[in-house]
Amino acid sequence: MSTQVKATVRQAQGSGASRRLRLQGQVPAVIYGADRDAQAIAVDHKEMFYALEKESFFTQILKLDVDGQSVDVIVRDYQMHPVKRQVQHIDFQVVDLNQPLRMRIPVRIVNAEKSQAVKLQSGRVSLLSTVVDVLVDPKNIPAALELDCENVVAGDILHLSDIKYPEGVQSTALKRNSNLAVATVTGKKR
Repeated sequence: MSTQVKATVRQAQGSGASRRLRLQGQVPAVIYGADRDAQAIAVDHKEMFYALEKESFFTQILKLDVDGQSVDVIVRDYQMHPVKRQVQHIDFQVVDLNQPLRMRIPVRIVNAEKSQAVKLQSGRVSLLSTVVDVLVDPKNIPAALELDCENVVAGDILHLSDIKYPEGVQSTALKRNSNLAVATVTGKKR
């Protein structure tokens, strides 16, 4: 799934030019990567503000239309105004669809309500890390990774190896033989 985003090349740079751009309802942005020079662009503020509120926006390839030229990108970083509800800047990274991509994918807890820890031990499953660094095939980026908690009991600690990774997705920490904890289970032990 990819989303189309329209952008224009911007010539004026600097804080004054960025401020004028924001007053016109635009967000200053940059495209970089894939052996190309960084390019200053501007995107529509309203479109970006609402898109950035969706978690799925960060785990999909975007088709960035820069003055008629289409580029495959992902959102690498963005800055918000500390007080106003305003996007200050966005960084887009160009993606080569034939090369593995390093991303941070969110973790979702599933089946916790069916577990002994929650049903019988008044417990809960708490995430220690909400995202996991992975190497992924850009054509098959999952929206989230699932951590199945159906068989957990109070006192369990769940690690990266407990996550179900879809085909084409590998944890970078597991590749380094580092099986980090991602969730804990609390409750009364019986």
